[in-house]
Amino acid sequence: MPLDTGARTFKASPREYGSAAMTLTTGPIGGSAAWIGADMTTRSDWMVALTPAELAEIDDAIAAHRRAGRAMGEITPETFRLPTLAGRLSKVLDDLLEGRGFVLMRGFDLAQRSVEDAAIAYLGIGSHLGGFRSQNARGHLLGHVKDLGLDIQNPKVRYYQTNKELEFHTDSCDVVGLLCLRAAKAGGGSRIVSSVTLHDRMLAETPELWRALFNPMPTDRRGEVPPGMLPWFDIPVFNWHAGKLSTIYSGQYIRSAQMNYPEARRLSATEHAALDRLDALAAELSLEMDFRPGDMQFIHNHQILHSRTDFEDWPEPERRRHLLRLWLSPRTGRDLPPVYAQRYGDITPGNRGGIVVQDTELRFTLEPT
Repeated sequence: MPLDTGARTFKASPREYGSAAMTLTTGPIGGSAAWIGADMTTRSDWMVALTPAELAEIDDAIAAHRRAGRAMGEITPETFRLPTLAGRLSKVLDDLLEGRGFVLMRGFDLAQRSVEDAAIAYLGIGSHLGGFRSQNARGHLLGHVKDLGLDIQNPKVRYYQTNKELEFHTDSCDVVGLLCLRAAKAGGGSRIVSSVTLHDRMLAETPELWRALFNPMPTDRRGEVPPGMLPWFDIPVFNWHAGKLSTIYSGQYIRSAQMNYPEARRLSATEHAALDRLDALAAELSLEMDFRPGDMQFIHNHQILHSRTDFEDWPEPERRRHLLRLWLSPRTGRDLPPVYAQRYGDITPGNRGGIVVQDTELRFTLEPT
């Protein structure tokens, strides 16, 4: 269902919202994308259980990939054939882009599979949803979410490289996927929330704060700076474009831009209050799910914020929490406003998002670095 159900728009003045007039919604959006976490706990339609026949198709595709001697970068829907599962994945993609915005696929057994085979299968499934995008300055197309013992105070370290709690945020792509290889000893739960619901609640309850989130805000690039760009980008949290609301948000990095770059625009007290309110509502309205080994989660960044609780890991290195991550760009993705080019580069559906800097070389790696 489209996200523009019942919403109206108006133009805000350039003086209030930057160098160009911004378009805002003036009514609630609603629809299937406007869900509440407490309600989702009573439903199971967002969970996809892989069948024995579909698992056999995956194994056949892995074997065909190995027989052909293909590299991971050669995995496509045409080379990784899934005769019946492909139809279900098409429905999954429609649910992601036009429905509730997330899905959890369960039943992928890791017990008899190597990490390499799991990665091949994950990339093959992901290829049916979109093209792979670089997740960091090193050009990793297969990401690793793992505590590397790094210090988050280092401005180039990202939270997914630590065991710290993640605040609600979006990634720089259309669709993000996670495959759980190993779960933590305790904690590390995935939390997601509908940004459409957050928009509608803020519009109804705190319209002044709601308006502030349509104002471009400096967001720290954490050292991953494309050629010719500033070390931060300026994009509104809420963006109403082509009849849909798209949300891009990282409160931690908006705040770190305020600390690290005095030349970046200073946020007003109202804008700080708007970020605080957004964070509080996200925690209140979110859905939390525990990852089991083999679980695959996919979310639509433009209408879902995600986070993670902090976690205690196992002392043994071979047991420590480890997730594989994909950033994907579907060819059927929505139109994005031109301001997204600051972060996404090309905003053409199927060829946008990801992080590319001066010396980025695209690559696949089976170990975090």
